[in-house]
Amino acid sequence: MFRRTMIAAALAAATSLPALAQDAPWPSRPVTIMGGFPNGAGTDIYARRLAEPLSRALGQPVVVDNRTGAGGNIGSDLVAKARPDGYTFYLGTAGTHAINAALYSRLPFDVIRDFTPVVLLGDVPNVLIVSPERRPNLTSCQAVLAAARARPQALSYGSTGNGASTHLAGAQFATAAGVDLLHVPFRGQPGAMGALLAGDTDLFFNQTGAAMGPIRQGQVRALFVLTRERLAALPDVPTVAEACGLPPMDTSTWYGLFGPANLPEPILRRMNAEVNRIISSPEFRDWLINNQAITPPAAPNSPEQFRETQRADVARWAEVVRRSGARVD
Repeated sequence: MFRRTMIAAALAAATSLPALAQDAPWPSRPVTIMGGFPNGAGTDIYARRLAEPLSRALGQPVVVDNRTGAGGNIGSDLVAKARPDGYTFYLGTAGTHAINAALYSRLPFDVIRDFTPVVLLGDVPNVLIVSPERRPNLTSCQAVLAAARARPQALSYGSTGNGASTHLAGAQFATAAGVDLLHVPFRGQPGAMGALLAGDTDLFFNQTGAAMGPIRQGQVRALFVLTRERLAALPDVPTVAEACGLPPMDTSTWYGLFGPANLPEPILRRMNAEVNRIISSPEFRDWLINNQAITPPAAPNSPEQFRETQRADVARWAEVVRRSGARVD
């Protein structure tokens, strides 16, 4: 009798283990934020700044892991295929989750169906920078336009990859100005910035998050921002309309946090709330606005609001890609 009772108790305990495991509080181990671009890229800078306060909020380490290649598609694909258990997220961009849908003829994932939008992280503008050492003659937009009109394709601009915002910003500017610039794509931020500083390229329509350090160190000169209004972090740098006499232009994109599709609702809401609280804090907002020239969301934003932003940008950038003629297969 005693033996039968012990066996029954053991079986009951064994069958309850999965339920107990499922009810374990999240997170119970480190959380990974994956990125699709190299160290030093704007997404990498943002992810590492976010990781520390998020680790404290979640009570677990938050690890940043960059898996580069194919315009961010390598990292995106890994997250799309990850288990939706709240331990793998992706710091994506309008490039990885809107532009690439039009740029690539085939993707191994669907930018809408295979991801759960968690929270919008901010709008990221572009700024035209040049090397004052290598191109001392390019001191203004008018100097750039004069050189470009004198010799079509004589001026080159680097980008962080075909179809990246740094490419399409240059393409939009060239179309608006009626000039022909030579596009030279690189694999990420380090290559494009290195080429500019070495004099291998003339211009770089860079994202502000990655450009602010070199601008403040005097390595590069900022000629204008591709926004409708001046930026608080660069108050002396004119807009493209002011500097070039062109119609107002805004090539800003966004950063956002994604999880795999079917992320459990409690985890989605917890992560959304924690990140919103962090990026809404005065300290973090000051870092975004005055250090990175990134505009944080006006108010805490929901996953549903972020989904609508993403859907609208898929359509918007499809038209920009079509006009630019950019294509990657």
